[in-house]
Amino acid sequence: MTDLRKEILAEIRRALVVDLEFQGPVELRSELAADLQVDSVGTIVLAVALEDRFRVKLTGTDASAIVSVQDLVNAVEQAVSYERSRDEMQGEGGRPS
Repeated sequence: MTDLRKEILAEIRRALVVDLEFQGPVELRSELAADLQVDSVGTIVLAVALEDRFRVKLTGTDASAIVSVQDLVNAVEQAVSYERSRDEMQGEGGRPS
């Protein structure tokens, strides 16, 4: 697991414990609704925590495709990669497509 993926997973765990008061194990295979009891409000809380921590927007992400912690880690990782590549293009004088 890359450092970024570890950071994302750690932030998910932090948000679940601190913001949503979840007590229990949080693994990549854990399903957000079934295993972690994350409802629609909890989903928003998680999304905001991840957006704030990683300075990304998850608004373009297909929420219905995010079922597990693994899916959420993948979505955040993809958003971070997109933002980094966009920042690099802008730093080089180019424009994002």
